[in-house]
Parts: sequence; C-alpha cells; structure tokens
Amino acid sequence: MPFEKGAKAPKEQPPRKLSGHRTARLCDTLESVSGTSPEATEGEAGRAQAGLPKLSGHPTEGAVLGECLGALPDCRILPGIFRVSDHDTDDHLEDIALEPLPLDAWHRAKGARMVPFAGYEMPIQYAGPFGGIVAEHNWTRESAGLFDVSHMGQLVLSGPDLDAAVEARLPIDLSTLKLGQQRYSLLLDEEGGVLDDLMVSRWPEALYLVVNGATKWDDMGTLREALPDDITMNYLDERALLALQGPKAADALARHAKGEYPLSALTFMKFGLFKLAGHEVTIARAGYTGEDGFEISLASEAAAEIADLLCGEPEVKPIGLGARDSLRLEAGLPLYGHDLSPETSPIEAGLIFGINKRRRTEGGFPGADRIIREIAEGTQRKWVGLKIEGRLPAREGADVFSGADKIGTVTSGGFSPTLQAPIAMAYVASEHAALGTQLEVEVRGKRLAATVSPTPFVPHRYYRGS
Repeated sequence: MPFEKGAKAPKEQPPRKLSGHRTARLCDTLESVSGTSPEATEGEAGRAQAGLPKLSGHPTEGAVLGECLGALPDCRILPGIFRVSDHDTDDHLEDIALEPLPLDAWHRAKGARMVPFAGYEMPIQYAGPFGGIVAEHNWTRESAGLFDVSHMGQLVLSGPDLDAAVEARLPIDLSTLKLGQQRYSLLLDEEGGVLDDLMVSRWPEALYLVVNGATKWDDMGTLREALPDDITMNYLDERALLALQGPKAADALARHAKGEYPLSALTFMKFGLFKLAGHEVTIARAGYTGEDGFEISLASEAAAEIADLLCGEPEVKPIGLGARDSLRLEAGLPLYGHDLSPETSPIEAGLIFGINKRRRTEGGFPGADRIIREIAEGTQRKWVGLKIEGRLPAREGADVFSGADKIGTVTSGGFSPTLQAPIAMAYVASEHAALGTQLEVEVRGKRLAATVSPTPFVPHRYYRGS
C-alpha cells in the first residue's frame, strides 16, 4: 500500500501566494508568510446546486514530503474572510470576478452550459445527444461519468504535534487513521453547529484536507485562527480535482493507472500514488454519487490531457453539476449550505459517524458539550428521507406537515431519474421521524402525501474489496 516505510512521498507543487486580484476580492485581509516544517424537469434540476462532501484527500507529486513542505509558504488567513455561498447567483456575484476552472476551455469545447457556483464558472450540463441532466445522471449510474470538482479547497497541514492540534478543532480520532487512509469529518462551531464537512487523509508527517468550495475561505480562516502558529497550512490552488464515478469507472481508469500495485488494491476510502499518461497523480477510491468511483488530484496543467484521456474511453462521458446533485440526492448524501449549516448539529443530521468513537465520550473539540448531550438524550428534530406520491418534486424550503401542524422543512429535493419518482430530505420533529410515518409536503399550494423512508434511496455501490 502507499506510503509504507521507505516509500517516496509526494512532492507538493508550490501554490501561488494567496494575494493579488482573486484573493483580494475574496478576503478582506490576507497575507502569506514563510513557514518551516519538516479535497422533475430538466429546467428545475438545472437550478440545483451541488458541493462535494465529501471529497477525499490526495497527496500530490514526487520526493519526500517532509523535505518539500518546509519550502512552501504558510498561508495564514486573518479574520474578515468574505464568504462565497453556493446560493450565490449572478446578481450576488457581480462584485467579484468568477474564477475559471483549469478545465474551463475544455468544458466549453464540450458544449457545457456554464453557471456561477462557489465563486467559479462551472458546467451544469453538456450539449449533444448524450447531454442533459437526466441523460448524464443515467449514464453515471450505468457506466462512468467524469466530474470536474476543482473548485474544492485542497489543504495540507504539517508541523509539530499535528494530530493533537487538529483533534482540538475536529471531532476525529487521528490515532486510528493510517497512512493511505482518509476519513469524513466535520468542522464545528462552539455551539456544535456545522461550519463544513470535509475529508481528512493521512500523509507522511502531514494531513491532507479537502473542504467544500463554497466555504473554503471561511474554513481556512477558522483553522488558521484555531491552530498553533507552528502548524503550517498550505492551500494547493494549482491542483485540479477530477472525479470518475460509476460502475464502469474502475475498468476505464485501470487501463491507464500505473503504480507499484494495481488500481484494484484500492478499496473504499483508500488512496495511493499512480501515473496517468506519465503524470504523477493521487487516486482515491471515493466520491459523492453513491457509486463506486475515484477522485484524482493532479497538477492543473495536466487536467485537460487527463480529461481527454479518460473521456476517450467508451465508458466515460463528462457530467455536470445538475446530475451531480441528483445523484447525491438519490445516494442520501448531505450538501453543505442546504442540509448542513451552523444551525444544524451533526447528531440532528444523522452524522454521528463523523464524531469518532473516542471523541463521543472524551470531547475536547468545539461544541462537544452539545454533541455529547444530544448523543445521550436525543434531538428535537431529525434529518429524514421522504418519498413523495405523484410526479411533482418538493424543493428546498417546502413545508412538511403532520395533519394541520407544520413539523419540518425540506432541505433537498427533486425528481429521481432512477426511481422515476420525487424524493426529498428534510428536518422534521423527532416524534415524526420513524420510518413509514405518513406526512404531507406543501408544493405550489398543494399538500402531497409523503412517507418517511430510509436513505440512501438508491443503494450505495462502494467497492470494499472482493
């Protein structure tokens, strides 16, 4: 497996200094200093927003990590960070320039319809006979889809007593996170509300974090303020991130991935170093669709070549944000800014697995008192899945009723191409959260019958080994 004793660790591509036109617009105060230290209808679906949770952490390229991190700038972000929300539209973003993705020209050449999202212009769907949100959704479920998720924030943390410093900020048990593994975790505020969900990966002498694109500046500010000064934070803004998802993703990728061990050695939530077309990349077996799949971290300048390489395989087509959102909805995966926010706790959201076992009793992280109390006593509301009768989808913000009483609110919803039925996720009063409970959702002034249903709506197909 990757990063065994004596193995070569990836060499970081030094990021640009966090200054200049782009970051000056996004941050009120920002500086880089030297540091030392050894990831319904097509029209309606097209308005859906998506964000990655839960992407994985990825090492990058060549040489011993402990040697190269000392040369990277420590990106210290001071208070006053401008928040770019995934709710932003053109009107809200008129005062800041949208950042192009490394694959911007590639997407446009493929006929992508580009929309503002998390401060970037991103493809929501593609033109052509295989384009459109429903077609792209179904292709990913049946074959393999390539997603550009380069808007996500990729961070490297290093320094003395790193595990203890990070555990003081995240409810994770790093003593059980081994080299080459990644884990889902949460960034919480002092009241136990969710500031973001993220992935943490174990590198040699470092931790790699991938955070949501819409919150990355806030996340970096929160972490920089909380971590000791001798912990170095590097933002890898010259890295691209691609996700290849679907039941045929492994077949397509295995034809090109070259490493010390076969791609099949990776199981769910493991990652390793490989080469694609001569480029050193990190490949993690993870994703945000519920399907088997991979996330590939690579140098931005190699992104177009690798995207062409993968889309040259008969199983693979490019997929946009619209299908990414409908896929994650069917998989019952939360989206930050919709299903998760500072107003929600991870226990309400059913994310107790993001609070590792030792930390559930030991505490020692922001919001621990509330989290431990809710684990013991329960919560007043719970996040549930809803199957809705008929064909009309319930969207975010729709009210949920039990009889005459409003008992909750939809946080994500849409029409499931796989099930050919509307589905939703909502927070409801805990006494109405049992599976099979009959409720109603108000859509366009009408009450639609809804049933509390298990999630995922479509079973996960993660590869955990043969």
